[in-house]
Amino acid sequence: MEGEDGGGGVDWDSLAEAASGAVGALVSTTVLYPLDTCKTKFQADVQTDQGAHKYRNLSDVFWEAIRKKQFLSLYQGLKTKNIQSFISQFVYFYGYSYFKRLYLEKSGAKSIGTKANLLIAAAAGACTVVVTQPLDTASSRMQTSAFGKSKGLRATLAEGTWLEAFDGLGISLMLTCNPSIQVLTFASLLYDRSCRT
Repeated sequence: MEGEDGGGGVDWDSLAEAASGAVGALVSTTVLYPLDTCKTKFQADVQTDQGAHKYRNLSDVFWEAIRKKQFLSLYQGLKTKNIQSFISQFVYFYGYSYFKRLYLEKSGAKSIGTKANLLIAAAAGACTVVVTQPLDTASSRMQTSAFGKSKGLRATLAEGTWLEAFDGLGISLMLTCNPSIQVLTFASLLYDRSCRT
């Protein structure tokens, strides 16, 4: 197969795809991170004893950072999020490419069908979530900490047990089905439309 060295060595095609996806994730995460921090802090906002919320809308988070001269705090946890995004996309793209190649080799098929594609994407997504969940947990904790009070990755993960670093793993695994559902719905609608014409 093209991109392989024939001796079961490095799969250069999968590696190139994984690196491209990871770099793309790194750029988009960095550019959109302040908005992501505002969204995360807004979502984590809890009612006070008087029943009021600290933030009425997303922009309140942004203006609080400006008012307190803590604009750079909108980037707290960025390093961890970038590590998580890079690893996540790398593992996903490498896993997807690897599982796809493996499927084609084992099945002897020339191309991959929709169902097999969905299963391969879900498997790659599940592998990704298991590897990156502690980083995702840590970056969320950093984003929701008070402006200017965020700790480093080690200190953030050390606040709880190792098991707590995997909080939300079950839900994250379930959410890997989301792209599969979208693709399946899209393919079904496309097929339905082509049958009518």
